[in-house]
Amino acid sequence: MQASTYAIKASVCFDARNRRRACVLAAAFANTRSVALNCNFTSNNSICMRDMGMKLTRATQGVETLFRSTVKPRSVKAQTSAGDIEEATPFKPQEKKSSGVVLPFVGVACLGAILFGYHLGVVNGALEYLAKDLGIAENTVLQGWIVSSLLAGATVGSFTGGSLADKFGRTRTFQLDAVPLAAGAFLCATAQSVQTMIIGRVLAGIGIGISSAIVPLYISEISPTEIRGALGSVNQLFICVGILAALVAGLPLAGNPLWWRTMFGLAAIPSILLALGMGLSPESPRWLFQQGKKSEAEKSIQTLYGKERVSEVMLDLTNAGQGSAEPEAGWFDLFSSRYWKVVSVGAALFLFQQLAGINAVVYYSTSVFRSAGIESDVAASALVGAANVFGTAVASSLMDRQGRKSLLTFSFTGMAASMLLLSLSFTWKVLAPYSGTLAVLGTVLYVLSFSLGAGPVPALLLPEIFASRIRAKAVALSLGMHWISNFVIGLYFLSVVNKFGISTVYLGFATVCLLAVLYIAVNVVETKGRSLEEIERALNPVV
Repeated sequence: MQASTYAIKASVCFDARNRRRACVLAAAFANTRSVALNCNFTSNNSICMRDMGMKLTRATQGVETLFRSTVKPRSVKAQTSAGDIEEATPFKPQEKKSSGVVLPFVGVACLGAILFGYHLGVVNGALEYLAKDLGIAENTVLQGWIVSSLLAGATVGSFTGGSLADKFGRTRTFQLDAVPLAAGAFLCATAQSVQTMIIGRVLAGIGIGISSAIVPLYISEISPTEIRGALGSVNQLFICVGILAALVAGLPLAGNPLWWRTMFGLAAIPSILLALGMGLSPESPRWLFQQGKKSEAEKSIQTLYGKERVSEVMLDLTNAGQGSAEPEAGWFDLFSSRYWKVVSVGAALFLFQQLAGINAVVYYSTSVFRSAGIESDVAASALVGAANVFGTAVASSLMDRQGRKSLLTFSFTGMAASMLLLSLSFTWKVLAPYSGTLAVLGTVLYVLSFSLGAGPVPALLLPEIFASRIRAKAVALSLGMHWISNFVIGLYFLSVVNKFGISTVYLGFATVCLLAVLYIAVNVVETKGRSLEEIERALNPVV
């Protein structure tokens, strides 16, 4: 007796030329991307296997069938024609060493993430010194505008980035983005007036707004499914690296008050490298396929994954309906009943991320530490940046194992606890002797919690849950919410603190974190281990 077991990706069809005497039982498991078939047949049967995922889904009346996977092979049992049950050897596809490379191109894209973080963090240590140099040391309103003008520009850039990425492609948009990034850095470094400084900050903001939209988009579209979570979180890791670099760059300020100009000017270097690197990077195969450029998509896939995976990835793209007759989505399509639920989740995650207070901590940690009596306030802020990098690095290793949703829940819970500790440290008189230590401890724990989930997950999750035809615009809309809330916090944070006190503000941030935990539990879906095409079919059915 001979037992046969077939592990396939989607469906099985029988050769119409032969007599059909087989009984096929298909078991489709949610969140598992393989179908195990136990077949009882005679020697006259011949079986041909091919991918027919969409047909299988309809035939099983809504049973979710999930495709391509790297899950571990499982031992299954097969029943022979005589009725005996035998243990069958698990199906193990032959592993081939890929001839493609992804990491170098992810690294190039992450130059945009570094600039994102650097421009956000550079004003932290430099604000006091540039305010004196430009004659606005006593004008907190103009100081607030120097901080927030970057965010106003980023809001414009984030909405623009999606349209540019759809029209010109991902790599060309990166190259265009390098222009305002470099120009903004130059103007800030050479500014002799507040007006020039604000213009430079707005240009730099436009640049980081565009990059905030296209960096996670590009990385998610070129990353293999099995490591997409880890590579996607690298975006947030390099944002943290950029923030840390800005904080470390501020260390010489105490001995050289004019060093702030060099700090801003250094940002021009990665801007130029980004433009040059993207000239050598492959375009997103998903964007190329959607534009009908199938031969170019195949070349891009070969570069990224190797020629042995070209047919597999092209088949995934075909089954997902990319490049079909369905037109490119417009902005109003995002608010249709078909897409609004998933779009609202993306916008809400970034709204919670900002209203939880992270950028208030990044922008003003130096000032808060100083008010708490910490002598080396810049060094304490650098410690916060280091905690951010460390936490994000840990999150990168957990993203594809623990999942996105669980990390988000843990992260916002930790942030709420940290903010409560900070609030109490400024309120309880019994803690007054330890207020400085508690301020640093609470801030470090808060940033560490943020970096484990609330920081890296939203930017990774959004390109995963949005359908291909709305992906760029939906990411841009969500990031627009990010930058608008970021702008408001940056502009009014100091004024609100002066009016209500830092303790009350931190308590408000803790409340937002708890609300985020409840929202995530109800509305966020898990996407780990599932291909973009598979997630699209599940969340955005074709109408």
